[in-house]
Amino acid sequence: MKAKLKVAIIFNEPNPELYRKPSIKFKKPQNFIPFFEVDQTTPMEDYKYIQAKLVEEGFDGYTLNLFDDINILITDVKKNQPDVIFNFVELYKDNARLEMNVVGLFELMGIAYTGSPPLALANCQNKVMAKKLLNINGIKTPPYFLAADLPEKLKHDLKYPLMVKPAYEDASVGIENESIVKNKTELLSRMEHVIQNFTQPVLIEEFIEGRELNIAVFQDEGTRVLPISEIDFTEMPDHLHNIVSYQAKWDPQHESYHKTIPICPANLPKKIEARAKEIAINAFNVMGCRDYARVDVRLSADEEIFVLEVNPNPDLTEGAGFMRSAESAGMTYSQVLKKIVDMAYARKGQVSL
Repeated sequence: MKAKLKVAIIFNEPNPELYRKPSIKFKKPQNFIPFFEVDQTTPMEDYKYIQAKLVEEGFDGYTLNLFDDINILITDVKKNQPDVIFNFVELYKDNARLEMNVVGLFELMGIAYTGSPPLALANCQNKVMAKKLLNINGIKTPPYFLAADLPEKLKHDLKYPLMVKPAYEDASVGIENESIVKNKTELLSRMEHVIQNFTQPVLIEEFIEGRELNIAVFQDEGTRVLPISEIDFTEMPDHLHNIVSYQAKWDPQHESYHKTIPICPANLPKKIEARAKEIAINAFNVMGCRDYARVDVRLSADEEIFVLEVNPNPDLTEGAGFMRSAESAGMTYSQVLKKIVDMAYARKGQVSL
């Protein structure tokens, strides 16, 4: 009998106890009707669910939490010798920029792993580097400037309103309703907030008002785009900007969480859809992504497409983000997970560029 492939589902949650569900119910939202259920699973439960789905697909899967200790990884690999690592590590020692270092260790240990290689993770993490790489390859991003500290005299040629955010974060960390500024006073205040609270440079870019599209790129059949998803802002109240803020993504008690409603597939004119898909694939390739990614773009009122983010190894929660597009394409959750593992195993023994 052919041995089952062993898949280690590896993540890093140093304080999993913080995800314990409260003993009381979430407070009832005030002044708005919730669109989504507020009861959520923990990341650890999500990884166990992925393990169960992989077992259904014929793999020998297990989960491993690194607890911010790389020795746990080294010890486990020596003991269990997994054929493939399903990589869910997003930060190490509370530093998102060390994500690439952990993946670099996978490379040094010669283990096949899912998703993008270290260089792609590094370049996508550095928002300014990502913009430079995309722009030099003819892919538009919002005009911007970078500030390492608060200048005595602030001069720029960008048009208000502006988006102000940390330069080296992802998952909308540091992006709030107050991140959109309309004048110099608000800009300086928000810049100071980012520099003080995130101890890193601040990225300031023109805010592109318009439609926001999430474009899933998958390499299961060549490099292709799955049905495009759109974030519908039509229910967003006037006191909140049309953005996918940190609260909109992660805080079920915040109004914006219930006013950023995904629609998949997005209703787009054929020409715009074709252009968006072409741009997404080009961005995927330019940034060196692999296996799967999500490219977030804005479609302006004059039908220009601006890339906001290229997200390697995006969230694989069932029914959300990347998986929403995959399911719209007719794939089951288990099928997508299997395809990702199979792509990784096919590279076994290879060194990434």
